[in-house]
Amino acid sequence: MTLKFSAKITVDAKDKTKAIFDSVNTDNEFYPENPVKTEIKLDKKMTISVESEHLPHLRANLNSTLRLIQASNETIESVKI
Repeated sequence: MTLKFSAKITVDAKDKTKAIFDSVNTDNEFYPENPVKTEIKLDKKMTISVESEHLPHLRANLNSTLRLIQASNETIESVKI
């Protein structure tokens, strides 16, 4: 029997959510060999769903994605006029 691990994260960055989504989703789309099934959706909030058979892979993917979200948010904040 193979176990699957999964996580779902919702991000609400108000008016910055779409810009952050575009940044994170672009990175996700150009990494087809990712061992973690990663799905990112945007409605009013951004939802990130990840699934993997290996817990360390899932954790690493989440850490990378959350750091990218944080970096995107901080970059947007730094250029506000």
